[in-house]
Amino acid sequence: MSIQSVKDFFASHAPDISVIELETSTATVALAAEGHGVVPGQIAKTLAFRTDEGVILIVTRGDARIDNKRFKSLFGGKPRMLPLEEVEAETSHPVGGVCPFGLPSAIPVYCDVSLRAYEEVVPAAGAINAAVRIPPERMAQLTGAQWIDVCQEIPAA
Repeated sequence: MSIQSVKDFFASHAPDISVIELETSTATVALAAEGHGVVPGQIAKTLAFRTDEGVILIVTRGDARIDNKRFKSLFGGKPRMLPLEEVEAETSHPVGGVCPFGLPSAIPVYCDVSLRAYEEVVPAAGAINAAVRIPPERMAQLTGAQWIDVCQEIPAA
């Protein structure tokens, strides 16, 4: 069970962080922002891509989009998101609950610098109604993530 692997991850690596389970779905950025009472940018969405080197995860702020040119310069090819049917097989998390925690194997994790705009972000936690609240620097540290600049500029609100 995916949410259990995330709970186990935090029990082992950061017992001060609790998984928050809501009664409603938080499978989209809009639903997650509403459910957790934050702005969409604070939702840390995890995207799964296939590169020539294998599967990678990129965590971005919820209102950001991948910049194809930046992605290509960093990873050597255009972004190819994993097909929906492969996401859970690779991450053990369902679409809408994908996160960089509790993965079944070592998948490289990258965090986009856009997350640093917030003191706290809200990534999913292995289920479509589960999340955690965590400072972006701590999320990167716990997951061994590398910081990259791969998103399009975010217009001022």
